[in-house]
Amino acid sequence: MENVRDPRQHINEEPRDDLMDTAVGFGVMFGFMFVVFTVAVVVKFMIS
Repeated sequence: MENVRDPRQHINEEPRDDLMDTAVGFGVMFGFMFVVFTVAVVVKFMIS
């Protein structure tokens, strides 16, 4: 590898599906925040 700045020599060995990665990340974060929200609501009703 003589020219380390040549992008043709850096082959993407593991192609990624960016849209699916984003969708899964959004879904996981939404689920986590939903659980946090649900716990907060339950705690609020238990206190009052």
